[in-house]
Amino acid sequence: MNLKSTETAKIALKTYFNIMKEWDVSESKQLILLGRPDEFTFERWKRGSVTTLTSDVLERISYVLGIYKNLGILFSQRAQANEWLNKPNEAFNGSTALNFMLLGTIANLREVRYYLDAQL
Repeated sequence: MNLKSTETAKIALKTYFNIMKEWDVSESKQLILLGRPDEFTFERWKRGSVTTLTSDVLERISYVLGIYKNLGILFSQRAQANEWLNKPNEAFNGSTALNFMLLGTIANLREVRYYLDAQL
């Protein structure tokens, strides 16, 4: 077991779960954003029991963190940033950013991240 990858995995998941709590995202939706791991694995992750994460899961978490960071830069109030996720947006075919991300592909997460990058 690689200690560095274990610590990275723990920190990434802890940060992810904190963001999900702030965004008030249900566990069933959190599973989708993480690429649909099985529920046993998800429950272990929530308890902080993780040694490594796949590159797919790390990439997904990275996009979520980037989205969170960009929203914090774009909006002076965190409440406004969090509300933005749930407002219809023409950039996502009239869907909310959160619902667009919940289509479940990495490409959807990437598109929301790149959209926000372009707004900075």
